[in-house]
Amino acid sequence: MRIGLLAVAVCTAAALTACSSGSSPSVPNLGGAGQTASPSAGCLTVAQGLSHLADQGNADPNGEKPDKGAPPSGQPQGGTDSGGDPGNHRTCAGKTGDARKNALHAAADCIRQHGIPTYKDPVLTADGHVYTDSRSMHEAQASTIAAVAQACHDAIVAAELVPDQQAPAPPKVVQAGVKVAQCMRANGLPNISDPNANDEFVPGHGFGMDSSELPGNGSKTDPTIKHALVACESVIDEMNRVSSLGSLAG
Repeated sequence: MRIGLLAVAVCTAAALTACSSGSSPSVPNLGGAGQTASPSAGCLTVAQGLSHLADQGNADPNGEKPDKGAPPSGQPQGGTDSGGDPGNHRTCAGKTGDARKNALHAAADCIRQHGIPTYKDPVLTADGHVYTDSRSMHEAQASTIAAVAQACHDAIVAAELVPDQQAPAPPKVVQAGVKVAQCMRANGLPNISDPNANDEFVPGHGFGMDSSELPGNGSKTDPTIKHALVACESVIDEMNRVSSLGSLAG
């Protein structure tokens, strides 16, 4: 699995499991609001996202999130297969326009009011894609996620929101991630692969690295990893800036 660049021993995003239930909602064509088209093959629907949020209630007594469904170490992120793991899918495109922007704000406000006060408003692009403050969701306790899923169900559905997942990475984010990978390879980590649009990224934190591509299972104490992180600090900072919600909104 991909792990965060600035906290190499820890995943930047939780390994997620969703179960598909019911038919996928129709979504607008990228050509404009009000037109409908089938979701992109393999994209993550709102129904799947809500199923995952509901599953977060399956926590241990300490409130930790369940670990079921985590992909094995080294399994690549991204792709468009038909499986149910949100980590292997990006979210579907949906409606555009002020009505959906308002709905997204209302859903985010509900999430903030029900236990995740740091959750930022999602970004809606001109082609109907949505980028979210997934980090705030992933850092919340399971009991809070379950409460949000129940209290904010209707608002999330109305907004066509998967609150802890992303649309495909735009070209500028991919390009910034490729520069980081190139720098890492040039500084002692030759197995680091270039990210693509379907790889998982966290707004404000960019792409992670696959633990199977790192020495010492990705331990942040490994001297080769430490050297590469220092040498590539400037391009990592740029990737984080370009991937931020503020940049994605521009």
